[in-house]
Amino acid sequence: MKKIFISSDHAGYILKEQIKKKFKRKYRFQDLGTDNSKKSVNYPDYAHKLCRKVSNNSKNMGILVCGSGMGMSMAANRHKKIRAAVCYSVKNTKLSRLHNNANIITLGSRLTKKNTAFKCIEVFMKTKFEGGRHNKRVKKI
Repeated sequence: MKKIFISSDHAGYILKEQIKKKFKRKYRFQDLGTDNSKKSVNYPDYAHKLCRKVSNNSKNMGILVCGSGMGMSMAANRHKKIRAAVCYSVKNTKLSRLHNNANIITLGSRLTKKNTAFKCIEVFMKTKFEGGRHNKRVKKI
């Protein structure tokens, strides 16, 4: 069973919990917080914590959830070896893996419906990096 790191801020907490419930038989999650939706927290703290875990091993993958997906993505992409993609459709999710070798999916709980988020996660986890001409571009990131 593949281990996935997952984290959210207060705005993404409910979707994070729904994701863990939906995929509990398929993936083993290490939840790095937050632990509730009532107390406002700073999303960069949770993005940085997850990125430290994902960057330790090239096979690690992560899921970050905040209100828009943007804040988590901006914080995550400051880390070496991290390629976080804001995903909102199956097509952009697939391309983020095929062409960009994204290792973290970020989702916006206020902008993405639950079932769309689930589909994006399924595509993200099963799609492999295409390599080839994309490899030299990813190395420049």
